[in-house]
Amino acid sequence: MENNTPETQISIYDKGKVKKYYESYKNYIIFFVIALFLLFAFFSFYTDEKSKKRTSLSESLIEAKIDLEKDNTNKALISLKKIIYLNDSTYSTLSFFLTLDQNLIKDYTELSILFDHLLKNNEFKKEMRNLLIYKKAIFNSNFATESALLEEIKPLINKDSIWKSHALLLLGDYFVSKEEYLKAKDFYTQVLNVKNTLQNHYDEATIKLEKIAEK
Repeated sequence: MENNTPETQISIYDKGKVKKYYESYKNYIIFFVIALFLLFAFFSFYTDEKSKKRTSLSESLIEAKIDLEKDNTNKALISLKKIIYLNDSTYSTLSFFLTLDQNLIKDYTELSILFDHLLKNNEFKKEMRNLLIYKKAIFNSNFATESALLEEIKPLINKDSIWKSHALLLLGDYFVSKEEYLKAKDFYTQVLNVKNTLQNHYDEATIKLEKIAEK
């Protein structure tokens, strides 16, 4: 005798609904599965390619350092500039800092272009971006006009940043070099009021204020 209980009838009904649903949306389901597979394959490929790229950048940076040790500065510079323009926030920045530290580029305009390229084409965490802005301000303090320097360093002195007291000291020194002591005094005084300023910065600003008072 066939078991035709209410539970069995419901089960048959549910299976029928599922089959009917599948038949109605079969093409969509197949498309979704294929799309999901392709997305996974693309993600795996992208991750693998990104890993290979970073390995290649790391090797290129090491080779550039070896060339510098061998005094092959032109070859090293070519490699470093290539890495900089490949727009990797880590290796491009390391390569640029190495270029700066080794004084491989002496042309102001070219260095300024590289600074701007790094900041425009890479994503950095807040304080890493601020470090680059500070480094650029140090570099430009020897060339830029007062208004240009103040505009450039504004992101550091108008907001809380671990580089704020560094920037204020830089501006103080900039105006001392121009013998504009009132402006220098203003920036050194601001250092004393920076929340959680480094002790050595506090001491440095205090000493420089005392020297200005003696003039």
